[in-house]
Amino acid sequence: MVAKRIIPCLDVKDGRTVKGVNFVGLRDVGDAVELGEMYARQGADELVYLDISATVEGRGTLVNLVRRISERINIPFTVGGGISSLDDAARLLDAGADKISINSAAVRNPSLIDDIAGKYGSQFVVLAVDARKVGEDYLITTHGGRKLTDVELFSWVQEGQSRGAGEILLTSMDHDGTKSGYPCDLFARLSRILHIPIIASGGAGSAEDIAAVLSDGRADAALAASIFHFGEMTVGELKTRLREMNINVRL
Repeated sequence: MVAKRIIPCLDVKDGRTVKGVNFVGLRDVGDAVELGEMYARQGADELVYLDISATVEGRGTLVNLVRRISERINIPFTVGGGISSLDDAARLLDAGADKISINSAAVRNPSLIDDIAGKYGSQFVVLAVDARKVGEDYLITTHGGRKLTDVELFSWVQEGQSRGAGEILLTSMDHDGTKSGYPCDLFARLSRILHIPIIASGGAGSAEDIAAVLSDGRADAALAASIFHFGEMTVGELKTRLREMNINVRL
């Protein structure tokens, strides 16, 4: 059985790691590279860095930060934020990123998924999806959750998979930063229609929440931020707890 992955997420603004609720009310929680190093030492399987202001402010992700990360961190890391072209992706991969994450730009221009996967391979492409429940539907949001679209979640992730995305990183915007648990039914439904890995994001407040989305939600990996950034538990402590709950993780 493939081990489930634990992935700390570092939302980055101006080179610093920040955390808020629904991407607003941001608090500074430390240097992005130093925190990443600490999580790697604690046993994180991967890291995700998201430049959360890049799309909003109309600028690219800072390539220099990626270089610093690649020089000092020895586990795979994904970078996203403001990637709107094949050239943007190439700069980040050349700077040392293991994968790139695309979100708003892919909604505007779905062929961007084909372009990047076609040149570098699906294993380099993570399609990040920020979804919000509207009535009985789940709709895609862009620009860090600020803009609601009429794009329906389940059709969009299937299109992303068919265009060459290697993983889906789904954030429930209704749960992000609330520490109220993941919507496990939503993730389980996704797992039934996709054959690529699903990374669950948005709502981790406890080891039990993460265990639930990895078992009941059938996610392949769990992304978490607040519980790590604010010292509630280390990655190693979380993995030990998960093992005790019969979740297969690497210690």
